[in-house]
Amino acid sequence: MKSLSFRKELIGAQEELLRFAYKLTANREEANDLLQETALKALDNEDKYIPNTNFRGWIYTIMRNIFINNYRKIVREQTFVDKTDNLYHLNLPQDSGLESASGAYDLKQMHKIVNALPDEYRVPFTMHVSGFKYREIAEKLDLPLGTVKSRIFFTRQKLQEDLKDFL
Repeated sequence: MKSLSFRKELIGAQEELLRFAYKLTANREEANDLLQETALKALDNEDKYIPNTNFRGWIYTIMRNIFINNYRKIVREQTFVDKTDNLYHLNLPQDSGLESASGAYDLKQMHKIVNALPDEYRVPFTMHVSGFKYREIAEKLDLPLGTVKSRIFFTRQKLQEDLKDFL
């Protein structure tokens, strides 16, 4: 693809790319930054694009990969390594809310509400909170993916409803 037609194609895709970036980031400024970074990476790698192939697919893949790499970088930077002898901080998030008596009470109340739920709602929710992905939960419990998502959603709603007086 000649440089001029490549740039025209890139400019023509800007509006769609911005919508996609906003969908990924949910923040207008971050979406604009992601769009700019994608355009720069595409221009830097113009020689790697194979003419007469799916240009939009190629550019969307670049954007998605940039977003994923940035996300992983942020997660790595926020990861806390517990170097204490007894691993005291291992399961204690920085803003756990346990510094105050009311925070501990809210946590106890949440556990009480979740533990009172039927197993069909409690188990998927606790797995999700523990870090399992929806698909992993569905596979382990032998349930349809939509059922798992619904049960977790309803459990969240129940928690919000029951805790509205505490928040």
